[in-house]
Amino acid sequence: MRCPFCRHSDCRVIDSREVDDGQATRRRRSCASCGRRFTTVEEPVLAVVKRSGVTEPFLRDKVVSGVRRACQGRPVDEDALQQLAHRVEEAVRAGGTAEIPSHEVGLAILGPLRELDEVAYLRFASVYRSFSSIDDFEKEIADLRKSDAGEAADDAEDAAGDAEAGGTPSRRSAP
Repeated sequence: MRCPFCRHSDCRVIDSREVDDGQATRRRRSCASCGRRFTTVEEPVLAVVKRSGVTEPFLRDKVVSGVRRACQGRPVDEDALQQLAHRVEEAVRAGGTAEIPSHEVGLAILGPLRELDEVAYLRFASVYRSFSSIDDFEKEIADLRKSDAGEAADDAEDAAGDAEAGGTPSRRSAP
């Protein structure tokens, strides 16, 4: 590590701390030549391997721009897009590998996007999965309806269980 002030190559680490939930390391350094102190932040580089074999760094902004196109004209704000991109990056980094195929990045986008906006999800999925006919759309819409019906049934079961219990959670009394 070179000192940013005098360009001397002999610098000593004074303190190291993990930041961003262990995603990066912050190091406080001191230059042996000029004595000045400076801070560095080290973050592992996550690379995306494209279908063509080309490798490029993972960029959260590329996730946002791709999803933004799918959300065009939909009631989705910028903050929601940033949160989605953050969730995607966390999911991709959780894999623990330095290189990830672009296909897996796309899969990591589909789940959170489906929760965010179903129309945007269909738009993104149609491009990502290369829908070639109306049948592909119909199948995906049927899958969405089926999963929505399953969630509605789970919610109804939860409500029925609460009603059977008197509508309020049971409390244990002290002896």
